[in-house]
Amino acid sequence: ALTKRNDIPMCGVPHHAAQGYIAKLIKANKRVAIAEQTTEPQPGKIVEREIAQIISASTVDDLSLLDDTRHNYLAAVFLGGTTKKPCLGLACADHTTGEFTVSEFADQQQLEDELTRLSPSELLIPEDQAKELGGLPNSLPYDSYAFLSDQALNTLKDQFKVQSLDGFGCSGMTAALSAAGGALHYLTFQLRRNCDHLKALSVRNVADFVLIDSASQLNLDLVDSRSGKQHTLLGVLDRTSTPMGARKLRDWILHPLRDLSELTARLDLVDSLLSEPYLLTKLRDSLKKIRDIERTTGRLSQGSGNARDLKSLQVSLERIPDLKADLSSLPSADSDLKSQILDLVQEFPGLVETLQNALVDEPPAQLRDGGIIRDGHSEALDELRDASRSGKQWIAEMQASERARTGIDTLKIKFNNVFGYFIEITKAKADQAPDDYQRKQTMANAERFITPELKEVEGKVLGA
Repeated sequence: ALTKRNDIPMCGVPHHAAQGYIAKLIKANKRVAIAEQTTEPQPGKIVEREIAQIISASTVDDLSLLDDTRHNYLAAVFLGGTTKKPCLGLACADHTTGEFTVSEFADQQQLEDELTRLSPSELLIPEDQAKELGGLPNSLPYDSYAFLSDQALNTLKDQFKVQSLDGFGCSGMTAALSAAGGALHYLTFQLRRNCDHLKALSVRNVADFVLIDSASQLNLDLVDSRSGKQHTLLGVLDRTSTPMGARKLRDWILHPLRDLSELTARLDLVDSLLSEPYLLTKLRDSLKKIRDIERTTGRLSQGSGNARDLKSLQVSLERIPDLKADLSSLPSADSDLKSQILDLVQEFPGLVETLQNALVDEPPAQLRDGGIIRDGHSEALDELRDASRSGKQWIAEMQASERARTGIDTLKIKFNNVFGYFIEITKAKADQAPDDYQRKQTMANAERFITPELKEVEGKVLGA
């Protein structure tokens, strides 16, 4: 720290280098409050600022700080049920992808095993349950009010804009919904994050999976190993071409299915792909050109994305038609599973066309750098750009035009910070000013005027 106030260490960092310092603080398990200016600077007055958002380990959206092969979960736990028959609710939200799941467990050991599988970056528990749940690793007590059943339900229904949550398949899951409400409250009110991309709840039913305890996960080297990822089951199996696929495969390994028919259908489809090597190669080539759509759209929906995220989205969506066509042509023993996948793969031709027409081929990383939109896409933008590039020429041409129109060869167009652009005519010829000239200021040796046309040009030049 460079200085301190009230024994609180403080220092300032350049705005353009803030991301690097934020990254260091997040890696040190700190939370970072971002304050933004809320009033315009005025001489003699302090500029007001307010906390706009708080960045924590579970909400960081800088892709350089994230492992694209695994989810970045915020988890919340709530102890419900009765003394004789407790029920532990778990909610997990990945703020970077929009995934929001809930599940319930009969005992704490099952819950701890699931937390080991998910490895959340933050874990919330109600303050009034710290005694019962405080033993959970890296738990963070949070406002108990947010976990109360009625409050949690209202928080969730407001988020999803529904009258009932039964449509998400979580009817009767009181403990899980309390946990979900607490997690959402923490994101929106404590961290002040935009959660519009969290659009639905999905239920992870523990009865659908083979539950692997923590010790077995470690001893079987499923996804982590003391000797490195390459010596794990995930390392052997992972031939995925996209970050979304890598995250999905990791989740499948940690949550093996119990349903034999579903497993068989999945393996039959894999077998169909392996029997068509040319088609498999084409699919892989298409997939390799698809970026991390989940996290890209997450960043864009939160307003933290940039032009390169838009370009990434464009490039990814351009591959969807070919990908869908190749998958449709795949001979498959299980047409139902293939049909389900094809139904989920959506094309967005209108959005792709808009992005293709609007974005330059290589947009800058920062929005403030400009040059994101192609010339010719927007007539209004082209005019502003022309004004920015040719502002001095516009003013010079207008001055020559006004001299010719008025016959006043000493007429000048000038600029200052008080009036902006104005027309100045010497006192001797001020009476020759046309009727459309509006007197703005009288000087000792000159009169200053403005015209609607001059103000229009000024708006374009200065606004550009």
